[in-house]
Amino acid sequence: MEIAIKIAQFILSLSLLIVLHELGHFIPAKLFKTKVEKFYLFFDYKFSLFKKKIGETVYGIGWIPLGGYVKIAGMIDESMDKEQLKQEPKPWEFRTKPAWQRLIIMLGGVFVNFVLGIFIYIMLMYSYGDSYLPNQNVKDGVFVQDSLAMSLGIQTGDKIISVDGEEIKKFSEITIAFINGNEFTIERDGELIHKELPVDFIAQLMDRGGKNAGLIVSPRYPFFAAEFHEESVNKNSGIQKRDLIVAIDSVPITYFDEGSKILASKKNQEILVTVKRDNQLIDFNLQVDENGKLGLYPAFLGLDELEKLGYYQLADIKYSFSEAIPAGFNKAYETLTGYIKQIKKIVNPETGAYKGLGGFISIGNIFPSTWNWEAFWNITAFLSIMLGFMNLLPIPALDGGHVMFTLWEMITGRKPSDKFLEYAQITGFIILVALLLFANGNDIFRLFQ
Repeated sequence: MEIAIKIAQFILSLSLLIVLHELGHFIPAKLFKTKVEKFYLFFDYKFSLFKKKIGETVYGIGWIPLGGYVKIAGMIDESMDKEQLKQEPKPWEFRTKPAWQRLIIMLGGVFVNFVLGIFIYIMLMYSYGDSYLPNQNVKDGVFVQDSLAMSLGIQTGDKIISVDGEEIKKFSEITIAFINGNEFTIERDGELIHKELPVDFIAQLMDRGGKNAGLIVSPRYPFFAAEFHEESVNKNSGIQKRDLIVAIDSVPITYFDEGSKILASKKNQEILVTVKRDNQLIDFNLQVDENGKLGLYPAFLGLDELEKLGYYQLADIKYSFSEAIPAGFNKAYETLTGYIKQIKKIVNPETGAYKGLGGFISIGNIFPSTWNWEAFWNITAFLSIMLGFMNLLPIPALDGGHVMFTLWEMITGRKPSDKFLEYAQITGFIILVALLLFANGNDIFRLFQ
């Protein structure tokens, strides 16, 4: 059921983005009296799931869910309609229109993607506001258990201040800041320490795998009891779920990591553990095993619960509609600049970021396993911004390729020949297929891993 919900959200989001992107080409084409022969969601190689002709345009749904297209008469596109290009140009064809009109038609899809992303972010800010853990409120520093974070020189209790000189405002943005950054600053015992991120940091992050592969550090958590291992000698001690361990051998502790450190020094010893239950302090005699453990699963509470208990203060910002507009623009800008930084990392082989390049499985997996409209629209806005930027890349077969050739014509006054554009389209198509195979191949490889 969870997979079905992910797939449903993915298809709905993808369909929305494709239809609106192609509508961005369709509307200016119609305004400039250019004939649009087809308007398709997904590709219809050999046959269509649905099609209906209205006026001069056939509207349909293909069976290959890799995108969509509008077939504009007289344009060299993915349809590769050579027969039409052999005929004399007609007034309603794309190739007979002025360069500025062709430029607007080609930029229409990208324009819609960016406007859509900004609009969704504005509405999200207005409807849901913004709730997060401010990084400055993590007053006692971070919890480090991961070997990658340790290799970077981060220790439990450190405060991560900035990445590439930019202050970290939201704790949840630390990982993405590290992915996009080159150096970071931590505070340890009141001293600022500057450290370099390894060039292959992203590759190391990807190679870890596991459920928490995307996490570098976490907030420090109190030592709440969940339950004992079945084989633990302490399972009948009387400690209950949600008991909070506040002292070990009369040494007060605030966080789980403090308790773990003390236990590691008490191997094979009997200790006195003080827990807080319903505002009462209760002592228990427990046995520490040879690994410095109690055989006890800790309970990690959500940030909202920790806020109620007084450990962290969350920020909960509500926006009026007028305030949501600049907030939405800022969110879209941060999304775009962050994505551009990631693209720069991907094209540099030394970073190993290409290992993180994913296809449809990766995109589908970012959707939650339960239907959540806030998450759905957040992801859709991100994908819309991403789609807009990708389509602007100067690769033949993408909108950016057509824009590049049109700008060349407008600057030089020389229009590339139809034969040149045909070969460029084929080259671009080969590049896109190769990227598609590589990205989805990464997905399949990770599945087998």
